[in-house]
Amino acid sequence: MKLAIVGVGKMGRSILEGVLRSGMLPPGEIGVLDTPERTQEVAHQTGTRALQLPELRHCERVLICVQPRDITLLAPQIAHPNLGYISILAGISTAVLSRRLGTRRVVRSMPNLAAIIGRSSTAITGPREAEEAGDLAFARELFATVGDVYELPERLFDAFTGMAASAPAYLAVVAEALADGGVKQGLPRAQALRLAADVLIATGELLRLKHPAVLKDEVSSPGGTTIHGLAALEARGVRAAFIEAVEAATHRGHALGREEG
Repeated sequence: MKLAIVGVGKMGRSILEGVLRSGMLPPGEIGVLDTPERTQEVAHQTGTRALQLPELRHCERVLICVQPRDITLLAPQIAHPNLGYISILAGISTAVLSRRLGTRRVVRSMPNLAAIIGRSSTAITGPREAEEAGDLAFARELFATVGDVYELPERLFDAFTGMAASAPAYLAVVAEALADGGVKQGLPRAQALRLAADVLIATGELLRLKHPAVLKDEVSSPGGTTIHGLAALEARGVRAAFIEAVEAATHRGHALGREEG
């Protein structure tokens, strides 16, 4: 098998479906491993192979999609010197992965929830051994099936996690707050939620074309409604709140690495 996916919850399943949808690998070259019930369910639904732990050694590479706290117990069960590993574990460095898995063929990655719809932003990094073995190139192709891929130095990984990986949650709060504002002013709830989602999607596309400051100024006419709304946001310290959210999430990534190191 070319790939085994350990953990086929929301993120692992999304990556699996991206790989199958793109045709990068056929189902027969992919194995899945989770709880017995979920393993059988996903294998049956996708045509992939339901694995047991001893079978991992027959795979070329293992994608680890579990919670960071699980790596301590999991690593001894999946470690094999001849395999390449790709991890999506937040905060867990390549040095820690290498020590726990007994190999330098490790790739650290961080996708976000938009992988579900093929629009993830994913960071990847790995040591020289992973690059020479083709593991880094494989990871690049793998995550390209669910969105854009960024190769970053590892020192920036926790910052990427705190910003890009966590951003869907931050923006979901923004959407909910916008909808609440609309409801307060009389809009029906369902319509307000739909409007908030549509506006965020459209604004994201505009931001691919324009700098945020330019876009903000284009919407804000002198003495108009938008500039008054922006003044209210500034008075509440919205910018500082988002900056602090990224900082807090980044620090938590550092802490996870220390806890599992």
